Parts: sequence; structure tokens; C-alpha cells
Amino acid sequence: MKRVLIIEDDPYIAELQRDYFMLHDYEVELSHDGREGLAKALGGGHNLIILDLQLPGIDGFEICRQIREQLDVPILIVSAKKEEIDKIRGFGLGADDFVTKPFSPGELLARAKAHVARYERFTGDAAKVKEADNINIRELSINKSSHRVFVHDKEVMLTVKEFEVLVFMAANPNRVFNKEQLFERIWGLESNGEIATVTVHISRIREKIEADPSNPQFIETVWGAGYRFKI
Repeated sequence: MKRVLIIEDDPYIAELQRDYFMLHDYEVELSHDGREGLAKALGGGHNLIILDLQLPGIDGFEICRQIREQLDVPILIVSAKKEEIDKIRGFGLGADDFVTKPFSPGELLARAKAHVARYERFTGDAAKVKEADNINIRELSINKSSHRVFVHDKEVMLTVKEFEVLVFMAANPNRVFNKEQLFERIWGLESNGEIATVTVHISRIREKIEADPSNPQFIETVWGAGYRFKI
């Protein structure tokens, strides 16, 4: 049974989320306080974390940052904040998705299932994953089966979504993909205005694999069209 941690200070919303996930055979743990929620999250054992931003104790942005520094687990922010800057900040701190309140429980569940499935595919038992060839392009080396990336033989650490974006683009070199195409391919959902996460993820990947992120040699911007992986 999949385990979900819901960190939400509004009891009504928390119980609505809990009941809906339990109805679909998820085991749910609730926390109404930021500090308590962070402690539970870092304790591990969850397949998904649903996180509010406006919390007592510690706000959701800081919780997201600390979780992502230690764990690779799907984080879905569910918040009344609607400004694009808040969404960009959340994605920049490592959130996988951002759902605004009021929300549809059915849509939230669909997004949750999609993220959990993708994380399982990339972090599951290696024996269940078909061994894949390395992708070697100049000083960059990607091993899909071990989920490891090296630049000049030095390992760089990518989140699951960063790794998915990099693998997809490196496996399809010299092709231009716009943000909507990348969002649909990597996140598996209609964008619903959340394509800002694509820009954030590309920027974070460049910071990790490019010698000069402002002058990228791997993932280049094709102005007005999207992004292309150069070989």
C-alpha cells in the first residue's frame, strides 16, 4: 500500500485529502504543523508528500528545500498562493507539481498517481528495470539503469525529474522541443499553466552539467521555439 504524508494546517482540507486518498487504497499520515510535518517527512517511508505553503512553525518552501536536500520523493505543493513567482520558487526548491486551491480531488489524485509511478520507474528495484546503454556525449556520461550522471568523470546529483529531462533530451539530440511538449512527456499531464517548471528544471540541469550555464554547450535555447540538446 502506498503511503502519503499530508502536511496541511487546515483540518477541513487535510481531512478531505485524507479521505479521498484512503478511498483509493492509500495509507495516509497527517500533520498540521510545519516542524512536525518536516520531521515526519525526513523520517522517510512515504511514497508521496502533499505540502501546503502557509504553515505554522516552518513554511512550506523551507520544508520543501530540506526534504529535497535529503530525500528523492515526489512533492506536490497544494496552496492558495496563485502567483507565478510562488510556483517558480516551489519548482526551484524541488517540488514536482503545484496545485492551487480550490482543487479537484480527482485531479489531485491523478497527478499524485502519475508522479508516484514515474518515481517508481526510475528508483525501483534495478532487477525490474531493463538495463540500458550509457549515453556518452563529450565529457557527459549518463547511465540510465543506475540513474547516475558524470561530467569529466565527476558525479553530479540530479533529482528524478531533472534526470528524466536530461535523459529524454540526450536521447533525442538535435531536435527542438517546446515547453509544452517537454511538460507532457516528462510530467505526463496537461500543463494547465504549470510549464514554468520546465524552465526551472532546464536551468537547474545547466547549473549542474554545464561549465558555463550562461553559455550552455549541451542544452541550448532555441529562441521562440524551445530547447535542443546539442551533440
